[in-house]
Amino acid sequence: MKNEKIITKTIEGEAWQKALHKAYQKRIKEVKIEGFRNGTAPYDIYVKKMGVKSLYNYALDNVLDEAYQEALKEADVVLAVEPTIDIKAIDKDMVKIEFKFISKPEVTLGKYEKLGVKRTEAKATDEEINAEIKKLQDQMAEIIPKEKGAIEVGDTAVIDFEGVVDGKPLDGGKGENYSLEIGSHTFIPGFEEGLVGLKANETKELVLHFPEDYVEHLKGKEVTFSVTVKEIKQRRIPEVNEEFYKDLGFEDIKTEKEFRKEVENVILDRKKADIEDKFTEDVLSAASENLKVDINEEIIDDEVHRMIHQFEDQLRMQGLKMEDYAKITGITHEKMHETMRPEAIKRIKYRYLLEAIADQEKLDFTDKEVDAKAQEMADNYGISVDELIKAYGSKDVVKYDMRMHRALEILKEKN
Repeated sequence: MKNEKIITKTIEGEAWQKALHKAYQKRIKEVKIEGFRNGTAPYDIYVKKMGVKSLYNYALDNVLDEAYQEALKEADVVLAVEPTIDIKAIDKDMVKIEFKFISKPEVTLGKYEKLGVKRTEAKATDEEINAEIKKLQDQMAEIIPKEKGAIEVGDTAVIDFEGVVDGKPLDGGKGENYSLEIGSHTFIPGFEEGLVGLKANETKELVLHFPEDYVEHLKGKEVTFSVTVKEIKQRRIPEVNEEFYKDLGFEDIKTEKEFRKEVENVILDRKKADIEDKFTEDVLSAASENLKVDINEEIIDDEVHRMIHQFEDQLRMQGLKMEDYAKITGITHEKMHETMRPEAIKRIKYRYLLEAIADQEKLDFTDKEVDAKAQEMADNYGISVDELIKAYGSKDVVKYDMRMHRALEILKEKN
């Protein structure tokens, strides 16, 4: 591809011999040669005993950085991804290293104005308002003791239970004073349903079967639970009144009409945000269809790996490791890479699209504007500007983000 440059550097003669001897000086301290104290065997003896090949990797470390810098200068490109390095040949006399440098591919910006993408209008129906109010009532519901009656779906049963499989107590299948919401599907199928109709202080034996997709040693097996109901609790749904409005934080609302209007506004705000997100995605998608660019596999792979690292960070925030997630889901690194590839290509195209629009629109920002933006961002994060710049890498990255955001605004404004 046009944006690929291959530079080969050969290190030979005195330079390679010097690298091999430097490698020997490190290795001789780590190995024992019979007949010599540690670190004293001459180079020729070391090579005879250990072989010159044992020095190659260490010698490569000694020459690689300088060879890379020379190759990069010769290539004269701004890298899109880290270069690939291939050792084409290596022996006692020389090493031949091939560097593959990939710069940003050539991008041709197509039509990005008046693409026919439309925003829908946000509306909230009476049914949606009623559903939202019911959800708020459910969130504010109190759990209170049920003085009379039996367990119903929606109640919380406080139970003692013990499970038996193959005549032996079920590992982890025992609990005391356990609060179980009936209908939550927390337990295996049939368990919660089997408690409906029981009253406080009643005991029942449930004979059930584990699902076929359960853990290997239990799937499909019969299990017997002995369950005693200690207490029954029910949800008390609050009435829609002035006290309810205050509990929700609406201090100034006095009537149901005002409350419904406030709920309607909440729904509309949410829908407007969703509509704006969809419009943004639709206009980016439409404009990127008109973009002409051939994307190297290396650039796609780099984006996929970035996405995987982001996913790892998200898992870590949830207290999970990637290895644990892989065991739970059964997904391999290769499968994850394959799954993320289409999204990676889309992200790359969107990035190149916005860069092309920024160039077309001649977007630029003064140092003063960049400094002001950096200060604003630092204030939002609660850190100093120096800490922000350190995290970003340079002030140029702040400027780049400003160009991308403005390019997106222009794209939306022109559609």
